[in-house]
Order: sequence, then C-alpha cells, then structure tokens
Amino acid sequence: MNQKTKKLTTVGMLCALAYTATVFGRVPFVLFLKYDPKDIIIAISGLIFGPFISFSVTFVVSLVEMLTISENGILGFLMNVISSCCFACTAAFVYQKKQKFAGVMIGLFCGWTCMVCVMLLWNYLITPIYMGCPREAVLELLIPTFLPFNLVKGGLNSVITMILYKPIVSALRHSDGIKSFPQK
Repeated sequence: MNQKTKKLTTVGMLCALAYTATVFGRVPFVLFLKYDPKDIIIAISGLIFGPFISFSVTFVVSLVEMLTISENGILGFLMNVISSCCFACTAAFVYQKKQKFAGVMIGLFCGWTCMVCVMLLWNYLITPIYMGCPREAVLELLIPTFLPFNLVKGGLNSVITMILYKPIVSALRHSDGIKSFPQK
C-alpha cells in the first residue's frame, strides 16, 4: 500500500474515532454546554500529521456532527470548528517546531490557553444568537460558566492527549499505519 493511501486511511480512521467519541462520550456540564472528548483524537491527528490534518479532521467531524446529532445547527458547527482548531491546530503547530515530549506538553498548553481565550470571545459573540438572549446576559455568564467549562475541557483534553499520544503512535507504527512517517 502506498504512503498516501496509508495516510488517508489512518486519517479516515481518526475521523471515525473522533466522531464516535462525540456520539458516545458527551457529558452534560452546565446549561447547554456538553463536554465531548473528540478534541483528544483531533489533537493526536495533528501531532502525528500536522496542523492541516487537525483542521481537516475537525471540519469533517464537525460537519458530520452538525448533520446527525447537533442541536445547534450551523452555529454549533462554527463553534466546534473554532474551539477544536484553537486547541488541536495550535498544539500541532507548536509540536512541529519542537518534536520532543516537551513540545507535546508546550503545544497542548498553548492550545488549551488559545482555546480558552478565543472561546470566551466567540461565546460572547455567538451565544446570544442561539440562546435568544441579550448579550449582557451572556456577558454575566462568561466568567462563572464559560470560563470554567473551557478550562475543564481544555485541561481534560490536554492531560488525556498526553497520556494517549505515545501508545496510539506506537500502535499505529506496529500496525504499519504510520511506519514510514517521521518518528515523533
């Protein structure tokens, strides 16, 4: 099997795993906010293949989620893409610059920080539209609700990604899924 086919197959499998994590791993948090672990798989895809693959997996999974299980339609799709890309693409970009375990940790921390900051802004801008409430009401929720949610979400995603990254890469190498891709 050639390299492009292996990579496409592996990325397709990661998309399927991320979607499965969304469907079966959703945990209600507060209000309409739900934690789902798809960003862990998306971040791992980016650490293996780079930020563009993180974006691609994010886009595909968010689109399929919007068409199947989303309660928020296009606005939910937009928020999912922004949140997942802030976390996973940032982590993958930083890791590309420093391909050591410290690079994984720094990348995940940067992704976590980026996601928290950006999502506070986007929650302020978009949430009033799909909640049907005034922006001032959402402003009052930013610090006591959205900030803790994003801190917990990013923290869980970062820790679990650090735990799972090495075993997943090892399993893919042993199964010949990424044998000839750069060792990271």
